[in-house]
Amino acid sequence: MARSIKPIPLTHADFKPFGDVIEAGNVKTRSINEGNTTRHHDLAELDLSAEGGKPGLNIFRSNPLPQPMILKTMERHPLSSQAFYPLGSSPYLVVVAPPGELDPSAIIAFLARSNQGVNYHKGVWHHYSLALGGISDFLVVDRISDDENCDEVRLMDEDRIEIEMSNIRL
Repeated sequence: MARSIKPIPLTHADFKPFGDVIEAGNVKTRSINEGNTTRHHDLAELDLSAEGGKPGLNIFRSNPLPQPMILKTMERHPLSSQAFYPLGSSPYLVVVAPPGELDPSAIIAFLARSNQGVNYHKGVWHHYSLALGGISDFLVVDRISDDENCDEVRLMDEDRIEIEMSNIRL
């Protein structure tokens, strides 16, 4: 039987143990381009160069999961951070658990707005991109290297999680 969790709004304070929320707002800003642009500066703690890795810029295209949404896997990147920023106008889900041995009872879900990205810190467990409302593209900054940098754990039947989507407006 799957455990049910309800997503909570994505905030800087609540997400801090897992990484950074990427959004314009209460961050360092600079006026550039003859005053015509505001640069929202240094939005995430990127960590991409361990063991010869280099930054990579990618686009991931994600399909929504069927409803009811049952989570079956979690992953982590032990050598680097991984940042996602949505390229569309739909909200999406961010599902995480603390670093270390995966504790399925510690998995939580955040509802992210279309103007919020996330940067998972090194070793933080997360689910892959969870598009809502349709196929969604994400700009992804992560570590490129020839070695393996992804641990994936399949949740056992008793640890699977159902995302409670009632009262969530898309």
